Amino acid sequence: MKAVVQRVSRAAVRVDGAVRAEIAEGLLVLVGVAGGDGEAETERLAGKVARLRIFGDPRGRFDRSLLDTGGAALVGSQFTLLAETRKGNRPSFSNAAQPAAAQPLYDRFCDELRRLGVEVETGVFGARMEVELVNDGPVTIIIET
Repeated sequence: MKAVVQRVSRAAVRVDGAVRAEIAEGLLVLVGVAGGDGEAETERLAGKVARLRIFGDPRGRFDRSLLDTGGAALVGSQFTLLAETRKGNRPSFSNAAQPAAAQPLYDRFCDELRRLGVEVETGVFGARMEVELVNDGPVTIIIET
């Protein structure tokens, strides 16, 4: 699994022009599920995202996590994170899990974040989405399991 995590002051997802989900301060998390991923990778990634210390303490140092701040996570599926671009100019997505295998793991990732105490909003799995965000910092971290 791979995630792109962005610290945001606000973020929203639209599907068919309508707002599907939105958060204030927290994390926008784009998740790609690879072929061969399972529950162990899902739980490890959720724990890492929930505990990732990328929010400032009173001195401005990265020392607080989403769990510490009480911020929310807006989670969207994004198979394009698994793109292979070494050959040619057209990305290959053969490393990405098929939707039937990826969706349960994406759902499990969201459920695991909730179990850890994170408020979670989601996009729509497999839908074409418009994502709006204000990246705070900017802070963008890539996590792979």
